[in-house]
Amino acid sequence: MNAQPVAPDSFQVFDTTLRDGAQQEGLRLTVADKLRIAGLLDELGVGFIEGGWPGANPNDTAFFAAAAAGDLRLDNATLVAFGATRKAGGSAASDPLVRALLDARTSTVCLVAKSHDEHVFRALQTTLAENIEMVRDTVSFLVAEGRRVFVDCEHFFDGYKANAAYALEVVRTAAEAGAEVVVLCDTNGGMLPGRMGDIVSAAGSIGVELGVHCHNDTGCAVANTLAAVEAGVTHVQGTVNGHGERTGNADIIQIMANLQLKLGWDVVAPERLAEATRIANAIAAVTNIPISARAPYVGHSAFAHKAGLHASAIKVDANLYQHTDPQSVGNDMRMLVSDMAGRANIQLKGGELGYDLSDRTLAAEVTDLVKQREMDGYSYESADASFELLLREHLGLAKPDFEVEQWRVLTQHAPSADGDNSEATLKVRAGDSVTKLVGEGNGPLNALDVALRSSLAATFPQVNDFELIDYRVRILESSHGTGAIVRTLIDTTDGNRTWTTVGVGTNVIEASCEALFDAYTWGLLER
Repeated sequence: MNAQPVAPDSFQVFDTTLRDGAQQEGLRLTVADKLRIAGLLDELGVGFIEGGWPGANPNDTAFFAAAAAGDLRLDNATLVAFGATRKAGGSAASDPLVRALLDARTSTVCLVAKSHDEHVFRALQTTLAENIEMVRDTVSFLVAEGRRVFVDCEHFFDGYKANAAYALEVVRTAAEAGAEVVVLCDTNGGMLPGRMGDIVSAAGSIGVELGVHCHNDTGCAVANTLAAVEAGVTHVQGTVNGHGERTGNADIIQIMANLQLKLGWDVVAPERLAEATRIANAIAAVTNIPISARAPYVGHSAFAHKAGLHASAIKVDANLYQHTDPQSVGNDMRMLVSDMAGRANIQLKGGELGYDLSDRTLAAEVTDLVKQREMDGYSYESADASFELLLREHLGLAKPDFEVEQWRVLTQHAPSADGDNSEATLKVRAGDSVTKLVGEGNGPLNALDVALRSSLAATFPQVNDFELIDYRVRILESSHGTGAIVRTLIDTTDGNRTWTTVGVGTNVIEASCEALFDAYTWGLLER
């Protein structure tokens, strides 16, 4: 059995979300986006933030100019400019892209260098000897200019397997020229963890600090990174939420959490790691690419429990079905309510929402009620707000004093017409008054929302803060064709909290009404 690796005195966490992560399909970051993300990465506590490639990309050039002008303040991290070794046949001192690295005014630069012989021949179209000189000249020039230099050996692992002597010679040349760290890159993402140790150890014999940069094409980017750490690398690179080309890069938060929580290394201060979930979601909001619910550590489902057997054990000790404390990464344990729920699920979920369901008979009644409702088509595991309303109704607890007594929706198809195409009429009792209002909107749900908001605003002005942000429809028992049961889920926010409600009906409008009315009811209950 292998001994657990000992943490090195100096360990570097290097984030490349703004450079390599930005190469993801469909991801386009403005200068303002990059400044915002850089600030969040600094809050996370990473040591280095690679900001982009000045000179090669106008947007990145503008980002470094903004950072130098004082638009970016970093309290923990060092900003890094990325570039490449000089062109073949020239000199680093006169190469415009090398000069652009100096113009970026960062204390640290990261150079990409070819370490695979076939890439030297076919991509650079030069000789192996000239590529070595390109590495030596560029690194030594930037070091002489007072820069800390990291070198990314592109395609290193594939290059090592094809021509180990040459791949190692590139590492050696970068080290001798003054590179502080030489980073071994699995650029094509084809490595498996079992091969990492031997190759990293071979490079480690050169005597330079090594880093690792892994892509996720085999689904092993984080595992490969950890295997490289076990083999001696002291610098890890990755991106938040695994952003990157093709299948993405190693997820830097997963790397940090595994090193800190599993190996016991002090990678960042615990209070910074505890911000990981918040920061991952904040960056997702900027990139407009949502985090997978099943993402390790920070995903919405990372600590969610559904099976009744699990819930029974968690009542005894939460750690029986959790590999770590969710709070260590700023996440929460969630108990899901579904047709698989047992009494323990319901009791734990009730406690999570602030209700005492310790009475076994009461808990069993609610459990049976949920199972029956789930058979009817409802789904409460992702609709906590509707479950709480169901629970309050069974417990005889008060709800906001309004009721939709009658509703009707008309919609028309007029391709040449502009503007609204649906009309909803609602008769609503709010407090002691009854109003009948008509709302017009772009579709039935929007019209219903407009009418309900208008009906309630005088009595409950807080409804003006409510906004529907997502709407999902699922057809149940599709074999019944147009006669199938419909389930809708609606996400609503008031700017501070977001909640989900569910509705079921024989048609999409009926199901939408129920989910919408629940959304307003729960929102007013909380406010």
